[in-house]
Order: sequence, then structure tokens, then C-alpha cells
Amino acid sequence: MIHNSTIDAQVNHRSIRQFKNKSLNQEQLTTLYTVFQHTATSLFMQNATLMHITDEAKRAKIRQLCNQKYVGAEGDLFIFVVDLYRNQQIRQQLGQDDGRVHTTDVFLQGLDDTLLAWQNVANAVESMGLGYVPLGTINDHPLALLEVLDLPKLTFPALGMQVGIPAQDPQLKPRLPLKFTTFENDYPQDFNVDELKDYDQTVETYYDLRATNNRIDSFTKQITGAKLANKKIDRDQLPQLLHQQDLCLDWK
Repeated sequence: MIHNSTIDAQVNHRSIRQFKNKSLNQEQLTTLYTVFQHTATSLFMQNATLMHITDEAKRAKIRQLCNQKYVGAEGDLFIFVVDLYRNQQIRQQLGQDDGRVHTTDVFLQGLDDTLLAWQNVANAVESMGLGYVPLGTINDHPLALLEVLDLPKLTFPALGMQVGIPAQDPQLKPRLPLKFTTFENDYPQDFNVDELKDYDQTVETYYDLRATNNRIDSFTKQITGAKLANKKIDRDQLPQLLHQQDLCLDWK
């Protein structure tokens, strides 16, 4: 395997959930904004927007919705937004109809743009000696979040990121062996759960020995447990939210 500073940072990534009580300075913010700006974009549509949430009331509401004490606390909170509104306005103000902006295809292009930008910024964060944690929980209560952010139609908050100076040094979480996740040309369909026994043991050891929130757990227990259990949650509102935002209107 090749080693350099970028690759070593990527393969040793740990999510940081405790930050020092210090915000990013303007030079750091400008750097992250510029990295976001220069991310690859589908068809040069530039369908992504980055929101830096500094209003304390909004941060507190988002923290409550995410139900995670570190969200919007120490450090800086960012929301990465799929943004088709801007291009709709360009078309309308220059005398054109909305075209394809309401289709699932264009939404997915915008989602690609937004997630590529998220990862680009994440890599930049770690290269600057900072830490971050992904915030998929911003959409645990999607309709409520939309009210907090007061976003226009044709936008969708895809993913959040809490960034700051790390105040912890967590252990590296073991990932699935490559033989289960990387394939050449064809997808093997002879998967056997028994082959995960060694990995389960590795994960159990990780949870048992880690410095915080240690417990007895494994990968297959998590997959067969509450995370994917059939239940009604507010995330089921996501299709409603997309249609409410005039997105994916061709998808019924």
C-alpha cells in the first residue's frame, strides 16, 4: 500500500465528538469555503450550497433535533445543501421555464455534487489539523429541520458536519475486510454471514477496550438490531419533504 500524508489521514480517520471551545478563524473558514467551491460538479451545474450556522438559537434547535450534545456546541456547524433553487431562478429570470429541475435525475446530480463537496471539505479539515464528525442526524426530523433553516423550495439539507479542534483521541474503529466490500467486475452473490465471525470478534474487542462507552457489541448484532428494525420514524418523512420542496416530482 502507498503511504503519504493524505492517504494516511484518510485511512486513520476517527470521528471527533469533543471539541475545544474555540471557533474557526476567518482564514480557516475561507480555506474550507474555497475547497467547497472547487469540488467537481455534475454538468457544471454547481448544485450545492454550504451553510455555516452561527446563530445560537438555530444551533440549539438543530442540536435538539439531532439529540447529540456536541451538535452546534463547541466548534463550527456546517450544513451541506442540495441547491436547485439557484439554477431555477437563473432560468426563470432569463425567460426560461423550470426545465428538468424538478426531476429525480437532477436532484440526484445535486446530491452527488453536495456529497462530493462534503468529503472534499472533510479532507481539508483533517489536513489543517482539525477534526470533524458527520451529522446524518440532521435529517432525523426532516420537516422540523426545514423550518429551522427556512430553506426555499428546491433545496434539501443532505448532510451536516461539526468541525473544530479535537479535544479527544478516540480509537480507530475496525472496518469490514476488503473481501466483503471491493470486487472486480462482478458482484458475488454467495455471501455467507458465517464468514463475518472473525470480524465480529474484532469489533467486540474494539467496543470492549475503547476508552469511552465500552460495551459488548458486534457488527452483525448492530445490523440485526434496532438500527434496521421495522419501525416508524420521522426519517420516513423524507419523501414528503422532497415533494414539499418541489424535488423529485416525477417520482410517485
